[in-house]
Amino acid sequence: MATTIKVSAELRDRINQDASDRGVTAAGLIENLLDAYERRQRMEAFGRAFRGAESGYWDEFHAWDVALGDGLADA
Repeated sequence: MATTIKVSAELRDRINQDASDRGVTAAGLIENLLDAYERRQRMEAFGRAFRGAESGYWDEFHAWDVALGDGLADA
């Protein structure tokens, strides 16, 4: 299903030029840009959560890291 959005002529021209440069449609360009933006948002949220982990998490992480390596020959 297609729909129309109102954008300035300048923005329309930029979208069309960038899409042409990449060999995709205007819709494809917008979808790719939005996908990348949403992924970046998820990764930033993950990074914030990871940096905010409590010390108990890191203690358990280290214990599992050591346990998983026990008895394995170096590859």
